[in-house]
Amino acid sequence: MRIAVIGAGAVGGALAALLHRGGHEVQVTARGTHLTAIRANGIRLRGAWGEHTARVDAAELLTAPAELVIVTTKAQDAPAAIAANLAMIGDSPMLVVQNGLDALSGARAAAPHSPVAGGLAMFAASFLSAGQVTITTAGPLWIGGDESAGAMARVLGEVLPVERSRDFASAQWSKLVVNQVNALPAITGLSAQAVIAHRGLRRVLTLSMRENVRVARALGVRFAPLGGLSDPLLRAFAAAPLWMAELLPRLMRRRMGRTPNPGSTLQSIRRGQPTEIDYLNGAVVAAGEGAGVPTPVNALIVRLVHEVESSRAFVVPEVVVARVVTAEPAE
Repeated sequence: MRIAVIGAGAVGGALAALLHRGGHEVQVTARGTHLTAIRANGIRLRGAWGEHTARVDAAELLTAPAELVIVTTKAQDAPAAIAANLAMIGDSPMLVVQNGLDALSGARAAAPHSPVAGGLAMFAASFLSAGQVTITTAGPLWIGGDESAGAMARVLGEVLPVERSRDFASAQWSKLVVNQVNALPAITGLSAQAVIAHRGLRRVLTLSMRENVRVARALGVRFAPLGGLSDPLLRAFAAAPLWMAELLPRLMRRRMGRTPNPGSTLQSIRRGQPTEIDYLNGAVVAAGEGAGVPTPVNALIVRLVHEVESSRAFVVPEVVVARVVTAEPAE
């Protein structure tokens, strides 16, 4: 099958390499030194799903039509990336694998003639060197959306674990809770595991996750079972004493394994690129404003990530904790 991947970073590069290993004809878009490395040496995949070098067609823009288009750019880059490649996308089915809550609506607006399904990557992939992607934690790709989702799931299911989501919006909210772990590594420079191991940062993470859950509940969201999370578990998490609620991040850390997971937001910081924090913790803040639910911890986290983006200097954990204590009223 001819498959195009727009944005061959961590997740996109992993999917492209797996699809190539599965015998598909793959083309990818990339830029700069990453594009140069892919053209010279292919995409080098390693980690939890083994090793494979994918010799794929690579350019800044798609050069040929495809039977399936997978969009894996950062959320803020997706509309422009789709528009730039629209001539080659045509009316081909499109799978948008992104964080946040607006992936499907944005893609449908940018490519109105394409059937669009959404994807949520529950595997952890690191892209810290040009042309190389490492799977630090194995996990499924969740796919949901319109009628095209089933066909996409069958294709992707041949090369990696895939789960179907009948209520994709609820799955997006569940993933947003999981993605809360991304911000603090970007602020401190620590791995996700190290953040959760730190007593003060674990408390901050727990507070931000509880804000996320409370906003979703105020909006009538029922969380989809995803990544070990469920609606009953998250409702209990939001209502439990804070010390007890911290058991959930500990469980998440256990599921990550021992390979340090930097998280996608820290990876963007290290590459000197804008993060998608406004579509992660920022989405919680925006939804909270609409629902009338205060989100002071998430609001502060968004500001701190933007400070690190601007200064290129990480913040020591004790300073992060002190600033959150100032911002967050006692529970």
